[in-house]
Amino acid sequence: MNRIRFYAIGFGMLMLFDTWTQMSFKLAAGQAGEFALTLAWVKAAVFSPWIYGAVAGYLGAFVTWMTLLKHAPVGPAFAASHLEVVTVLIVSVLFFGEHLAPLQIAGGACIVLGIVFLSLSESRQTHA
Repeated sequence: MNRIRFYAIGFGMLMLFDTWTQMSFKLAAGQAGEFALTLAWVKAAVFSPWIYGAVAGYLGAFVTWMTLLKHAPVGPAFAASHLEVVTVLIVSVLFFGEHLAPLQIAGGACIVLGIVFLSLSESRQTHA
């Protein structure tokens, strides 16, 4: 498998796992109800099936991240690993009916542009 395809699949999986994890936490929080440091709330959170989805997402992200770090330059890889901030914003709008303020949209665009610039600078350094 060529390097670009490996990175595309790997970072796509990482974003999928990370986004799944955050959405699972949101759904588990919805099931557990308003936070209260009580045994009933903790039981509701621990026994929510979404908590197990979040744990599975963390495990998948860990394995994917370790595999990517074995091959990818750490600078751009670390930046790209934060694309889930943008995917979580998008999924929140699509599935939870949340609304984005213009500054949130601008922030997401800055994250994506920053990752693109880091990747471009890394590719120029390796070809120089």
